[in-house]
Order: sequence, then C-alpha cells, then structure tokens
Amino acid sequence: MTEHDQLPLPDYDHLPVGGLISRIRTLDATGLQTLLDYERSHARRLQVVTAMENRLASLHEGAQPSGGDPAAAAADDPVHASGGSKVSEATTGPKINPPSQGDPTNPGQPR
Repeated sequence: MTEHDQLPLPDYDHLPVGGLISRIRTLDATGLQTLLDYERSHARRLQVVTAMENRLASLHEGAQPSGGDPAAAAADDPVHASGGSKVSEATTGPKINPPSQGDPTNPGQPR
C-alpha cells in the first residue's frame, strides 16, 4: 500500500475529480498504476477508477503521457486564503457587554 506522501500527484485526495482526470494524462503507466492501487484501497470512486483503468489500457496500447507537470497548479484547484484576516481596530464592531447570567446590574441586558 502506498503512503499518501509518496503518490505521483501532490494533494491527490484534495483534487476535484475533473482536475484529477485531466492530470492522470500526464502520468506514465507506473505512476498511474500506483494511483489506481491507492484509489482502490481508499476512496474507491467509480468515476476515478474507471478513468484510470481506461487511461492505463490506452498507455499499454501505445499512448504516451501528455506531458506537462502533474504537480503544477490547475485552474480548478481549491484557492487557499493568503495573507490572513483583514480585521483591525478600525473594522471591529462596537464593544458589547457579555450576557448578565442573571445579574440585574448589567446595563446591556433588556429588562
């Protein structure tokens, strides 16, 4: 069984199916077989397994990997936030009193 970090496609488990199917075209038969074995032992997504089996058959019949870098970012990759929060003193809301928990002297609670 292959460990996730040793797969030929980085972040394999987080790739959308459409992007995954296009990326497997860049792999050779060995890399594709590694992914197929991993997929069969983990998620077993029928669409992915079928696409990999079909592509593997094409490679065995003489097709060539399409080229390109399978690790390169694709248009459908999830976008991660970069830079952090835009919250500052200027953008925070007004200060409020915490719930009174039954304290009748707390002015923030309706009577």
